[in-house]
Amino acid sequence: MTGDMGRPSILAMLRTRYFSTLGNAILSIISFSILALITWKVLDWAVFSAVFSAANGPEACKAVDGACWAVIDARWRLILFGLYPHEEHWRSGLACGVVVLMTVLSCLPYFWNGRSISIIWIGGFLAFYFLMKGGIFGMPVVDEQRWGGLSLTVFIFLTTVLVGTPLSILLALLRRSELPWISGVTGIIIDSVRSLPLLTILFAFAVVLPFLLPDWASGDKLYRAILGSALFFAAYQAEIIRGGMQGVPKGQEEAAKSLGVRYRHRIQRILLPQAFKNALPATINQFVITFKETSLFIIIGFFEILASGNAAYGTGNWTFAFVEVYAFIALIYFAFVFSLSRYGAFLERRMDVGDQ
Repeated sequence: MTGDMGRPSILAMLRTRYFSTLGNAILSIISFSILALITWKVLDWAVFSAVFSAANGPEACKAVDGACWAVIDARWRLILFGLYPHEEHWRSGLACGVVVLMTVLSCLPYFWNGRSISIIWIGGFLAFYFLMKGGIFGMPVVDEQRWGGLSLTVFIFLTTVLVGTPLSILLALLRRSELPWISGVTGIIIDSVRSLPLLTILFAFAVVLPFLLPDWASGDKLYRAILGSALFFAAYQAEIIRGGMQGVPKGQEEAAKSLGVRYRHRIQRILLPQAFKNALPATINQFVITFKETSLFIIIGFFEILASGNAAYGTGNWTFAFVEVYAFIALIYFAFVFSLSRYGAFLERRMDVGDQ
C-alpha cells in the first residue's frame, strides 16, 4: 500500500521497519510494551495521581503516591524570583519578558543586520538591568545581592554573552595575527583559560581577585564573577570563530587585499560573516553550554534558579518534594535550551538554502 506521490503508507513503513521478520516482530512488541509501561507509570505519577494545589498543604501530598506539584504552587515565586522583594516581583517578571521579546526580535530575518541587532540587544539589556536594579521612574533600588531565581540566571547568561562575544572576536583576530609575538601571547592566554575549570575561574574572580586589587577597582562580586565567566566563554568561542575563519578560502582575502580593501572592511564584510556561518553549529552549542553553566554560580554564593529551588523545598514542610522541584527547574532549562537548539537548526537550514 502506498500513499500520495507513490510513497509508502505509515502502516507499510511500520511493517517494513519493525515487523519484517518474526524475530523483529517479537523484539518490537517487547520494546513497545516496555515503553508503554514506562509512559503509563510516568503519566500516572506526574498527572493522574498528582496533587497540583497547595490549598490543603503538604499533608495532601503525603496521602497519595503521585507527584507533589503543590510545592510549585506554594513556592513558585521563590523559585522564579529568589530573594527579590515580593512587592517588586512584577519588575523581575517584566525583565524576563523583555529578554523573551529581545530574543524573538533577534530571530526575525528583518532585523538581521549589525545595527538592528546591536540596538535590540543593547537596548534590551539596559531595559532588563534598570528594571531589575531600579532607581529610575520611581522604582526603588534593589541591590544585586537580592537578585535571584530565573531573572538572575538570565542576567548572568546575557551579560556573559554580551561581554564575551566581542572579546572572542578580538582574541580570534589577534591569534591569527601575522606578528608572531601577538599571536603567540594571545594563544597562551586562550589556552591557559581553556585549561582551567570554570569553577576555578569563578572562584578566583569572586574571592581571590579582591585581594589583588585596590578597593575602588574590585567592584561588585557578581560582576567580577560574570567577567570571569565571560573570559571563559570568550576563550572557547575565539577558537570556534578561528576555526570558522580557517574554513574561508584564502583566495578571497588575498583578492580583497589586491583590490585595496582596507583591513576593517575585509574583516567585517568578507571574513567574519563567512566565519560565523561556518562556526554556527559550534556557536549554538557553546551558547547552550554557557546557559547551563550559570548553575555553577550557586557555588560562590549567588541565589540563581538552582539555589532558589533548593530553598523552595529545603525550608518548611516541603523537604520530601525535591524531585518535583528539580523536575520543574529541569523543564525551565529544557525550554530555553531546546528553543535555542531549534533556532540554530533553523539558521543552518536557511543558510543552506541561501547557498543554492
